[in-house]
Amino acid sequence: MSQPVKAFYTGLFRHTLDDKNRLTIPSAWRAAHGASDTFLATPHPDGYVAVLPPVEVEKLYEKAAQKALTDRDAQDAFARFFAASHAFTFDKQGRISLTDELRAHAGIDKDAVLVGTLSKFNIYSPARWTKVEERTAGDNLGDIMRRIGI
Repeated sequence: MSQPVKAFYTGLFRHTLDDKNRLTIPSAWRAAHGASDTFLATPHPDGYVAVLPPVEVEKLYEKAAQKALTDRDAQDAFARFFAASHAFTFDKQGRISLTDELRAHAGIDKDAVLVGTLSKFNIYSPARWTKVEERTAGDNLGDIMRRIGI
């Protein structure tokens, strides 16, 4: 009996938003998902859009469901987090729509850089992705990988 395929996201893709602010998601990333799979796009504090696939959304759902309604800090944090987030599915052409707020947060005008991080993916403006590349250039990447245990 074979195990279900675990979705993973690798690679870097440069895409341009269309006139309706839709962005095509790489077909390799869509392959493990059905038409009704719901993703969550959320603004990351470091200035990009983090996209959580269904399995990560489910983990987040469980964490949110475990917090008491009387836990004001947790409820406030979840309210702010989910107010800024956008749930979506892919359209028939494999595109998603980015809200104006998410695009503004990430500094995305027309061009975007999609970067896989294995269990999820991120959407950057080209300028912000360049900064990530600069921070991780040369020996810095090796040092970071050793520090995080990869």
